[in-house]
Amino acid sequence: MRNDAEYQLCMAISTYLKLQYPKVLFHFDYAGLNLSKAQSGKMKVIQGERGFPDLCIYKRKDDLVVNTCFNALFIELKKEGERIFKKNGEPASDHIAEQVAMIERLNKAGYYATFCVGFDEARHVIDWYLK
Repeated sequence: MRNDAEYQLCMAISTYLKLQYPKVLFHFDYAGLNLSKAQSGKMKVIQGERGFPDLCIYKRKDDLVVNTCFNALFIELKKEGERIFKKNGEPASDHIAEQVAMIERLNKAGYYATFCVGFDEARHVIDWYLK
């Protein structure tokens, strides 16, 4: 993905999903891959908007504890140690601000969307969502 550490994180999560939840449909976004200029241009033309999360798990969740349901799980993955917000609560970069806005839109549209930093946090969210 954006760099080797994030790609390794995606590979680890993919392996985890395939082993623990083999029947669950999921998809990683290609936006973070190091594409050629031609490939990048083609992807830009067919993408809807910027800021979509890296991972989508296509499974509905009915959460009786909070009396709500979610139509799918979206996770924006960050490598271990990466900061999402500054100390003052603002997004750490303009790019992350776009991702925050998209996560808010997805949540309002009936999905569960969030950031996860590192494998353990992503695994925790995935397990909560799928169990």
